Amino acid sequence: MHLRALRPFPRPLLSSKRFVSSTTVQRAATATASAANDLVEDDIASSAQQQKFASETIANNAFKANPLNGTRPIYLDMQATTPTDPRVLDKMLQFYTGLYGNPHSNTHSYGWETDKEIESARKRVADLIGADPKEIIFTSGATESNNMAIKGVPRFYQKTKKHIITVKTEHKCILDSARHLQDEGFDVTYLSVNSDGLIDLEQLEKAIRKDTCLVSVMAVNNEIGVVQPIEEIGKICRKHKVFFHSDCAQAVGKIPLDVNKMNIDLMSISSHKIYGPKGIGAIYVRRRPRVRLDPIITGGGQERGLRSGTLAPPLVTGFGEACRLIKEDMDYDQAHIKRLSKRLMDGLLSIEHTQLNGSKVHRYPGCVNVSFAYIEGESLLMALKDIALSSGSACTSASLEPSYVLHALGADDALAHSSIRFGIGRFTTEEEIDYVIKAIHERVEFLRELSPLWEMVKEGIDLDTIEWSGH
Repeated sequence: MHLRALRPFPRPLLSSKRFVSSTTVQRAATATASAANDLVEDDIASSAQQQKFASETIANNAFKANPLNGTRPIYLDMQATTPTDPRVLDKMLQFYTGLYGNPHSNTHSYGWETDKEIESARKRVADLIGADPKEIIFTSGATESNNMAIKGVPRFYQKTKKHIITVKTEHKCILDSARHLQDEGFDVTYLSVNSDGLIDLEQLEKAIRKDTCLVSVMAVNNEIGVVQPIEEIGKICRKHKVFFHSDCAQAVGKIPLDVNKMNIDLMSISSHKIYGPKGIGAIYVRRRPRVRLDPIITGGGQERGLRSGTLAPPLVTGFGEACRLIKEDMDYDQAHIKRLSKRLMDGLLSIEHTQLNGSKVHRYPGCVNVSFAYIEGESLLMALKDIALSSGSACTSASLEPSYVLHALGADDALAHSSIRFGIGRFTTEEEIDYVIKAIHERVEFLRELSPLWEMVKEGIDLDTIEWSGH
């Protein structure tokens, strides 16, 4: 049975209390929701059995070669993670069987053969960003890499430099690391962004002080896909002899990057964002001029003493293969994603009272963040169980707070709560995009009809002129 056929209109969970506090309007909402629930009352008895069947069917088919076999949702959450490319898996499998040596065992052939493959993977990662293989340090992922950069550099230079600069729209792990540094006595400047999500280069340059040791600006934002002027930022940092770190987890393999051309001194990279395995990533650390940092993981001195611990050859080689493939396929991937992105945006923005969040020009097309006014994003996600989507970063999805990224752009709570992120990737198809557009149109209309606010909008009432009474 096809999952989409189970409940084409899942029971919506409309929470209007963020928008409405008037008793009259709440009664109208209750009556409308009650009427809508009556339409699906006959379906409630079998709903639990259907959901149980759907869950069991999904689990049973999760490892089949073709996951889109009629039992799994369409996947449009590529910023959270990407599916592992089958070619990457082929490369990894040999290291779970015959090539099982510890790459740090240098007294026998088992260690030599895996170490050789590790170094081959290191070169492939380096080639993707124009670096030297000796400048690539393997980590568990971009979060660890970001922690290494944000904490490691300031701690090493803390005797003379106690100031760092970052941006309010950075990934949560950057912002949390910066707050930890503040607790240790460092000064942190958080740059604002404009309504497009871009920083002001003049503001950045003015923020640099004599004791500034690090500037950290992500290349592509994980929620809205905005691309910052990385090359210009690199020039400013080099001019003032300040180290420049960039979180490129969402950028590597998706936009052209060259660490030398862009004057990037440290770069965070994630494997599972480029169709590689989870649990592996890297940090690029420039050797000339040399960047020094205190390691956050110590032990056996692996990875130039910057990140101790035994490397996992299956993950490292899978990461290297993913880098090789995405470099080879970059032109095709970019054209494919750009074409589908335009198709999706044209379809979604044709719905009235919708808007694209972030710059329309300086953006990565594979990340589309759209706000649908007069409904809640959570309600829309509940009504779209046949499509895997997100209302923001997967790392903060447990929170019901509106996106801090959209707040930084100037969006109010209502607009931030009504936003959905769509992620397009290498394996996304036109048929999936067309299905999503049709489903969004139908269910946005369905949810708006349940909202008393939407009824007022259709009657031409300016909601800003209404004085809501409390209870």
